[in-house]
Amino acid sequence: MKTMARKFSELEEKMSLERRVRINKEVKKALAEMPIHELRNARGLSQRVLADALHIQQPAVAKMEKRTDMYISTLRSHIEAMGGELEIIARFPDGNVRISNFSQI
Repeated sequence: MKTMARKFSELEEKMSLERRVRINKEVKKALAEMPIHELRNARGLSQRVLADALHIQQPAVAKMEKRTDMYISTLRSHIEAMGGELEIIARFPDGNVRISNFSQI
């Protein structure tokens, strides 16, 4: 028996409101934290397109995406090339603080 692929919107229509709310929360949580290569993919960008925007070679993007340690300026340029803005936030039990030292890098 062969099953046909269906659009998610068709499946979603059959879900209860409670289930849709729960799924939306899980999706937002998954999108809130992700490695930079997944962020690039989620933004619909290839390494080549990002490299062109940064005026670097594609292998440099691949190398950067594998790094676990990098300059803030490097991360900022990649995020901005994807159309975003980088903010550094320190989280404490009594509140969050936006670190402004890096805003002009």
